[in-house]
Amino acid sequence: MSKFALGLMGKLRPRPALGGAAAVITLPPPDRQGGLPLMEALAARRSRRDYKPDALPPQLLSNLLWAAGGVNRDDGGRTAPSALGAHEIDIYAALPAGAYRYDAAKHALQLAAGADLRRITGYQDFVDDAPLDLVYVADHARMRFIPAGRREAYAHVAAGAMAQNAYLYAAGSGLGAVIRAWIDHAAIADALGLTHDQQVLLSQTVGYPAGA
Repeated sequence: MSKFALGLMGKLRPRPALGGAAAVITLPPPDRQGGLPLMEALAARRSRRDYKPDALPPQLLSNLLWAAGGVNRDDGGRTAPSALGAHEIDIYAALPAGAYRYDAAKHALQLAAGADLRRITGYQDFVDDAPLDLVYVADHARMRFIPAGRREAYAHVAAGAMAQNAYLYAAGSGLGAVIRAWIDHAAIADALGLTHDQQVLLSQTVGYPAGA
């Protein structure tokens, strides 16, 4: 039975974690040097749907998450914009050993689910075995100063900016990436244990291109 059919039936489930999941993964400091110049990274940016299963080294994972939404200045500002500084988007990293929430302030990963959530982050088969699937989640409780009717639109803009940051880092570092909106929002929210204030917006697969 296809993953899409399982999703329609409400039966898309994560797989057991591959190995023990640490409660916290402290990432190495991001390397803010290197990579392609911006214009070359823009020229190389593309969506890929073929990945090797090879895990990303800790330094690459650190750089990628920092590029997507890390703290880049002393006042707590981030690499991606957010209306009124709400920082409403959380990035979850679905890894073989578990799913983790990226804590930008501590530059660390906090365990959210001790299961392999990669297969439920999208209906396409390639997401199952790619080394990393990012999930962008909006926390509407942080958007109290934004009119309720505009919060979802603002959150999508913020998530899109973060996903593009990840795209550009990937393009400049020999990685492939693809953003996906065709996902089982309910299954992901359930697996991550999200509250009613939290909304799954997008997923993004990142890894080494299979053809490279």
